[in-house]
Amino acid sequence: MANINLLPWRERKREEHKKSFFISLGVAAGIAVALLGLSDRVVNASINNQAALNEYLRQQIVLLDEKLVQIKLLREQKAALTERMAVIQGLQGTRPIIVRLFDELVRSLPEGVYYNSIIRTGDSISLEGVAESNNRISALMRDLDASKWFADPDLRQVNALPGAINDAGAQESVQNEFQLTVKVTTPGQELEATEGLAQ
Repeated sequence: MANINLLPWRERKREEHKKSFFISLGVAAGIAVALLGLSDRVVNASINNQAALNEYLRQQIVLLDEKLVQIKLLREQKAALTERMAVIQGLQGTRPIIVRLFDELVRSLPEGVYYNSIIRTGDSISLEGVAESNNRISALMRDLDASKWFADPDLRQVNALPGAINDAGAQESVQNEFQLTVKVTTPGQELEATEGLAQ
């Protein structure tokens, strides 16, 4: 039987396995480095895209904030204009009533009484004037109470004013300075109030 030496063949086989292992290891390392570089590029690209998107969103938010400020200013202007229009419409609607109130004040004024000032605050009118006597003030209050446009006259104050001294040295009649308030009503409102009570 012939002697066959298999040792060099095994050595060669081992060397080939080592070579193929190192080649596979090198290829795997190269693939790993390539994958790492590729993933780094992908991550950096997505970070850059996100940063650009964030910057775009920030710019849009700034623009929207400016528009919100403009909208707020426009709403304030609209509210002011609406309020002015309501006041103007109210004045337009009450213009005939104001004329009627002055007419009623003149009609209810008895002889011997005159007004120094008339001030309206809301639904109340403050009257200041001078009367020849207390009876004239009472007549004025009765006439105001009898009017359909006024209600609840309230005498606040009466002061006697000294009269002038005539040529004979005698003091002329004393006049009375008065202050009173009266509430403004309109005949339509009184009718509505009575109908509301009846129901």
